Amino acid sequence: MKWSKIAPLMLVSAAIAVSGCGNQAAQPNAGATASPSAAMTTAASQAPVKKLTDVKVVLDWTPNTNHTGLYVAKDQGYFEQEGLNVQIIQPGEGGADAMIASGAADFGVSYQEGITQGRIQGVPIVSIAAVIQHNTSGFASPVAKNIKSPKDFENKTYGGWGSPAENAMIESLMQTEKADPNKVKIVNIGDADYFTAVKRDIDFAWIYYAWTGVDAELRGEPMNMIYLNKYSDKLDYYTPVLATSEKMIKEKPDLVKAFTAAAAKGYQFAIDKPEDAANILIKAVPDLDPKLVMASQKWLSPRYKDDAPRWGEQKRSVWDNYANWMLDHKLLDKNLDVDHAFTNDFLPASSK
Repeated sequence: MKWSKIAPLMLVSAAIAVSGCGNQAAQPNAGATASPSAAMTTAASQAPVKKLTDVKVVLDWTPNTNHTGLYVAKDQGYFEQEGLNVQIIQPGEGGADAMIASGAADFGVSYQEGITQGRIQGVPIVSIAAVIQHNTSGFASPVAKNIKSPKDFENKTYGGWGSPAENAMIESLMQTEKADPNKVKIVNIGDADYFTAVKRDIDFAWIYYAWTGVDAELRGEPMNMIYLNKYSDKLDYYTPVLATSEKMIKEKPDLVKAFTAAAAKGYQFAIDKPEDAANILIKAVPDLDPKLVMASQKWLSPRYKDDAPRWGEQKRSVWDNYANWMLDHKLLDKNLDVDHAFTNDFLPASSK
């Protein structure tokens, strides 16, 4: 799985390009009088079955532990309890954001950076919950490369996917240590993953530790990790988030509330019972490496909620800070209307 290749702004660029009845009780013997319990069973079997509302949820990438709460909510019946029949689907070529904005999916997994850039260009998508409270991404390198701080990027080769955001991130971190970003060689490695790239001519790459970092631990390939949020509060943005469209919020607010409530239960389950949650994801997606899923889930579960008062909570300051950072680095051409980019209105009062 190439989780390290989840390039938020690359995904956004793609997104912007696409603006019964029950079983009857046994009949009593002829001439016999039905018992109260039999009568109750018969009545229950004839009671109308509540119709579930079909809902599509699109992932941002192949299934991984960012998505565990959704799979738990489906497996444990939390979605059904809210009257929802949820189908979890993979993104099309246009990306998850485009499917959410167009209505091809009712809900989906997105990123703060993606929603920010999308809304600047008119994509009507809104974040309704932060999956993880703090940014777990950063620049990783094999220990042998001796890259322990942004200053050590000098005279090294970075392997990426060609997004302007990468250059801005590298420059921003290096400036905190008065290092020269012009001394970094940037190479587009396409679809190559971290492990393949660093065995060739690449010194460091941008990854999410919860998957690629944990995978490196399991492989016995130690790495140095430089987290983005260690060097700037503005880079401690929400990645990933759950999102929906403005149309859904306006026309079906009760549905948005029901989905968010069930998802919150799913993620709270993953917080409280990481091993059980991991097994649910493994059962749902048997192609995943069970050891990686289990280890990743144990690492990530306490980070879903972290220091927030409840799972999913989003702060206006986080959205404002990152939008200003993007504007300062010319990744946006105008200010973001922050108050329309996210909402906490649909979160339950508590995830418990």
